[in-house]
Parts: sequence; C-alpha cells; structure tokens
Amino acid sequence: MKPLICIYCEGNDTKLAVIERESEGRKPSVLKTASVSLIKSSTQIEEDVTGFRIEGEALDVEGLEESASIRSDFDSASLTEVSAALRSFNLSKHSFIPALTEPAIYYHIFEGARPQKPLKLKQEIINDILESKNINVDKESLDYIELSDKALLSVFVVGDINCINLINSLARQRGKRSFKIPTIKSADVSLAYYVAKRKKFFPDDHSLIVYIGKEYSKLIFLQGRRLKHIGTTLDIGTQNLHTYDVYFSKILLEMENGGISSLDNIVVCGEDDSENLILSFYGTFPEANVSRLEFEDFDLSALDEDTREKFSAFSVPVAIATDYFDELNNEHQGLHILPKTLKEEQKAFQFSWHSYAILPLLFIAAFFITQQVLKNNKKMDELDKEVTEKTILMRQNQEVLSKIAGIEGKISSFDQTQAILDSATAGTGVWKNIISKISSYCSRNSNLWISKLTRAEGNSVLAEGYSLSRSTLTDFASSIDNSLLKSMLYEELREKSAYKFNLNFNILNQQNQNE
Repeated sequence: MKPLICIYCEGNDTKLAVIERESEGRKPSVLKTASVSLIKSSTQIEEDVTGFRIEGEALDVEGLEESASIRSDFDSASLTEVSAALRSFNLSKHSFIPALTEPAIYYHIFEGARPQKPLKLKQEIINDILESKNINVDKESLDYIELSDKALLSVFVVGDINCINLINSLARQRGKRSFKIPTIKSADVSLAYYVAKRKKFFPDDHSLIVYIGKEYSKLIFLQGRRLKHIGTTLDIGTQNLHTYDVYFSKILLEMENGGISSLDNIVVCGEDDSENLILSFYGTFPEANVSRLEFEDFDLSALDEDTREKFSAFSVPVAIATDYFDELNNEHQGLHILPKTLKEEQKAFQFSWHSYAILPLLFIAAFFITQQVLKNNKKMDELDKEVTEKTILMRQNQEVLSKIAGIEGKISSFDQTQAILDSATAGTGVWKNIISKISSYCSRNSNLWISKLTRAEGNSVLAEGYSLSRSTLTDFASSIDNSLLKSMLYEELREKSAYKFNLNFNILNQQNQNE
C-alpha cells in the first residue's frame, strides 16, 4: 500500500502528516508532520458566478454550476514551505488524502423518503439540496452517513477546492501533472470516527469532541459511538482566544440545537489540550468525564520529542488515515467523495464523450489487425517450413548429381581403359614368350646371363648382358628371330675373360611368330 500524505486545510492553516502502514497487524508509522500557514496571493471569481444571497439558514449561490469555480493561487513562499517539509519523500509514490471542513465542505440533513437503491437515494438528496439550498451537486461529489437519530447527514463539495489546488500546485512544482488523490474526507466525520474507536463510550452516553485550531474550532457531538451533531465552525482558536468561557456558551448553544440535555464525556484535542483547559471543562461540566485524545495506536518514534508532546495538533490527519485504512479493510463504511473533474484529471488518458464512442471501433480494428497479423505469421511459418524442406531436398539432389557426374566420368573413360587393358593383355603374352625363351636358353647355358632388358623406341627391345663364350652369343642371337647383335666388347670380369653384348629385336616379329 502506498504511504499516505494526509492534509487538513483549516482556513489559512494547513496541517499534514506522512503516514505509512508496512503490514497488517503493525502500527502505522507517522514519518513526518508539518504545520504551514498558507497565504493566497490572488483570488479570482469566474464571471459565471453572479452573486451570493443568504436567506435564513439557506445559502443561495446564483449561477453556481460545475463550470464555475473560485480560483486561488498560493504565495510561492507558502508553497515552498510545504515542498520543503516533503523534500525527502518521493511524492509520486504517495497518495494524498485531503480533509475539509466548513466552509470548504457542506453538510445537509436529509429526512425524506429513502429509496432502497443507493443511486436513487443520492438523487433524492441532491434534489432536496437543490430545493432547499439552490445548489446543484454532482453525484460523485456527495456522500452520506446515518446519524444516531437515523437521519442522514449528507456531505458534499462544490466548485474549486483550495486544498486540491494546493496539491496540484505542489505537483506542478515537482514537474508532475497531478498526484494520486483516492478520496476526499470530512475532517469532522473522520475525527468523530477516530475518537469513537479510541474511546469506549456506553451506547447511551452523550459525548463532545472539542477540537481547537489556530483560527477555528469545532464542536462534534456523539451518542454512543455514532455521530449525533456537528456544530458550526467557531471563529476562535489559539491565536485569538482570551478566555475559555466563550467555548462554554457555544457548547450550550450547540447542545440545544442538537437536542442534547447533558454531556457524559468530553474529549479535547488540537492545538490546545492543556491541563488548564481540562480543569475549566471540569468546572463547567462537573458530571462529565474530561480527557485528552491519545494516539497509542500509532508509532511516533520517527518524530522528535517536541513534536510528540504536541502531536494532538495533528489529530485530524491521524483520524483521516485511520478512517481510510479501516475502510480498505472493510471495518466500516466511511465517506467517499471524489468529484468527477478530479477523477478525470488523474486518468492516464483523458477522453471526451466522442472519444469513448470511438473506443469500440478501436477495439474492433485492433482485433481485426491482430487476427490478420496472426494469420500472416502462421502463413509465414508454413512458408519458412516449406523453404527449409526444399533446401534440404536441393542439397540431397546436389549430392546425387555429384555421384552421377563421377559415374559418368568413369563411363566415359571405360573405352580408353578397355583399349589399354586390351593392349596390355596382348603385350603381356609376347613378353611372357620372350622372357620364357630367354630364361630357357640361359638355364641351358650357364656361361650367359642377361643384366638388362628394356623397351626402346617404337617396338624395339634392347637386351644387355655378359657371356664367357662368343659362340654362345652367336647361338643366343640366332634363337631370337630377326635379332641384331649390335655390339660385343671384350671385358675383364672377376679375373675372367667375358664379352659384354647389346642385342636388339622387334617385339612385333616375335608376336607374329607366336601366332
């Protein structure tokens, strides 16, 4: 959950508290508090607001519509002071919850017929406000709770809200369009809920909450643990209060207005919860139990000692946080006010009505385009698969073609090979006969041997060797048809007389003879 920055805008005095709840079951921690006096640099009322008229208790604002608003700009020094108090926090990761009191927020008692459906009941309340106060209220800007006497207290805002303008000014100073504002709370209702939760009141007790501010004070009455009556805002506070007696007359007047005969409990909080104030209440209301508002359900260890001692001044921001946390946990149904304009400002994308009309067409177009893209992607996958298969087949065909080319080469050289083999086969028979004849002759004549037998140019064969007898050489030459004894040289061979000879003959003549 995002940490909260609870802001209570009370006149020119603004109190804020940074509160974080880390996990369920642990006390929320108050990380920072600040009290800033805001000074408005200028005030401009739009021309649509033609004037104000007060008749009895009814407030008539002529021409006050949603388009009309009161513009207020804050002094740069005041805004800088707020920004400085929140300097150490990343405000984009926080939620802002403003709390308003009169005159920034309006209260209206509704006692008419109550339809069962909440929207119809809201519309009945809006109609009653328009009839009695002449104020047109948007449904998003209004909520209601039930009082102890079963009447409905409706709470609503109209037009511009200075506290929201402060948050937006702070966002612009930080370079943001806006900060997250989940809801707007009533300071009086949230404070009443917090006190009723912290204090154990009996069902028939009438209790008074006295909140004292710097410029204004509030009187809030409870019956049991439920809200009974919210008194009008008192223009007295610590800055202009000289005696506590003025409170007592105001309290008695509001008791009469709220139909309260006596008080059983008085709880004081705010800027002043001193012992003198408590003793003064004891003196005026001796039968009432007077006490301070304590904050034991919050972890205040991050604050300095002086702030902890005066922490009652931040009763409203603490009450807002408790109200919001309990509402998220479904422990109670609190007020929830968030004007339509504020909702629109916080949207990531802002559309007008015709933009919303086009949205279905955009979804249809997106769906159609997505379908086409998926269809084309599927077709591309099939084509990629087919290309892969064709590529594999082409490689296989290339391998087969390579083998065929090798076989064709072998086939083309077969005739040449056959001719070579044929000639080699024929020659082999001639050589066999010649060598057999020479070997046979040499075996019969031990005084002759052949040292070299080579084929010369053409079909001529050259035979070289040695013989110990000239007659043996003559006989050897005669044994080979058409042979020619080219030379016969006398040489010494191992201390013996020997003849070296060269003999030529034609191999074809030997072949023809053999045939």
